[in-house]
Amino acid sequence: MKFENINLNWLGHSGFLIQTLDGIKIYIDPYKINTTEKADIILLTHPHYDHCSLEDLQKISKNKTIVLCPADCQSKLTKLNQEIDVRITEPEQEWEIGEIKIKAVPAYNINKAFHDKSELWNGYIIEINKTRIYHAGDTDLIPEIKNLKEIDLALIPVGGIYTMNHEQASNAAKIINPKLVVPMHYGSVIGTEKDADDFIEMCKKQGINAEKIEKS
Repeated sequence: MKFENINLNWLGHSGFLIQTLDGIKIYIDPYKINTTEKADIILLTHPHYDHCSLEDLQKISKNKTIVLCPADCQSKLTKLNQEIDVRITEPEQEWEIGEIKIKAVPAYNINKAFHDKSELWNGYIIEINKTRIYHAGDTDLIPEIKNLKEIDLALIPVGGIYTMNHEQASNAAKIINPKLVVPMHYGSVIGTEKDADDFIEMCKKQGINAEKIEKS
């Protein structure tokens, strides 16, 4: 999917590859991916196996790949063969990598124990040439979502159990009001195509531009 000045590929589950016009490759939570294109930047939201997968990170890492992640991911990353640049990141921290701006934001569960707020795990806002992309990570409909402003592209989990379900996700999309919202966290570990379709339908009823991306 081409979105203004980026190219976005959904890799399945919560994994995405963002490519800039000048060829920078940014991966988010790669899991069971089918590509070996090397990463310039990798963003990991938290250490669970389906978001911080050593096997997949090995495929795409190269020497000097920059990896932003919570502290809990660090022990896995020491097992990689490449000499990567690990930057431990907590919510509200900001980074500038060349022309790309990245901010970590909170991602957690409210009434379940899978992703406790105290873990300090992340969603991310990535700004590329004034295009602002929000990857929600594994989160519920948390109060901090109201703080998200001027989001162009929102990537939101819809599978339920560990994250928002499709109804809660559509409410989150309404609050964020992005130019485009894309569902994720379905079709693999948890969540179905129907969850994504129901999310799209609910968003459109609320006047929100929503679209699925075919897995690449």
